[in-house]
Amino acid sequence: MVTTFTLVVIVVALAIAFDFLNGFHDAANAIATVVVSKTLTPFQAVLLAGCADFVGYFVFGTAVAKMVGKGVVNPDFITLHLLLGALVGAITWNIITWLLGLPTSSSHALIGGLVGSGLVAVGPKVVIWAGVIKIFSFIIIAPFLGMLGAMVFTTIILWLFRKTNHKKSASIFKKLQLVSAACYGIGHGTNDSQKTMGIIALVLFAGGINHEFVLDKWVILTCYSALALGTICGGWRIVKTMGTSITKIHATEGFCAETSAAVVLLGTQHFGIPVSTTHVIAGSIMGVGSTQRANVRWITARKIIWAWIITIPASATFAAIAYFVFSHILTLK
Repeated sequence: MVTTFTLVVIVVALAIAFDFLNGFHDAANAIATVVVSKTLTPFQAVLLAGCADFVGYFVFGTAVAKMVGKGVVNPDFITLHLLLGALVGAITWNIITWLLGLPTSSSHALIGGLVGSGLVAVGPKVVIWAGVIKIFSFIIIAPFLGMLGAMVFTTIILWLFRKTNHKKSASIFKKLQLVSAACYGIGHGTNDSQKTMGIIALVLFAGGINHEFVLDKWVILTCYSALALGTICGGWRIVKTMGTSITKIHATEGFCAETSAAVVLLGTQHFGIPVSTTHVIAGSIMGVGSTQRANVRWITARKIIWAWIITIPASATFAAIAYFVFSHILTLK
């Protein structure tokens, strides 16, 4: 038997751990192109990405956090056990896919966790299906936008630099890639940290600490910090998949992929749509490879896409099991 306050502390700590793992798991997405193109060393790349994660706090709003907190499951039915199950389910799936080297979405793992835990705890009425369907639809839409944008950017860049010496253009794009990598990092930080903010705000509301869903300043700062720290620590298993197993990446390709991904991420953030940074950058890399008629390894791409599709149901299953276990062994007093 535990007190409500103790369980609040446990769930908040677990949410912060998830945010750190999110950055750790997705670090490869943020740095793969800039490392594989040899524009930066791995250490320089993760440092840039980690610092860029923080910029969103000073520039963008919290629309994504509010969508996760109030647009996936009905806050009136939220309990601490439900949130605990959701986080354990999402973390479990993240660890499994990290061990397998699959660039899946931490964001969708969290959404799946909320749905799975909520269905077992309350039933279908707890799920806001319109919000879930919108998020699920962007599993297809977001990477397609990234792919389309990368194809357009690549076509324009190749035409503009068609008469430029290869060594000179490579030097130019190594410098430009620093800008595109930073912009992508800003989009990554702004989008991904806010999902955990929404969860912690729900925890504080469900635990009676706050009387309404509100994003406290310390919650915002803590989530950005945890994500940035996770990014700096880095998850290197996925770098090879993202940077070399889809198509061949040089500075020009890296710049086009990162620029396209950054535009999509910042656009969806503006409209409060929690998309996957992993999906967007992977789609952008595929778009670059397709435009240049490079050898896009579609077998690898298909494996990644299947992993995207099963992320929500898989994390929902793990979360449902976790909720069932915790609701029986953890009683509140």
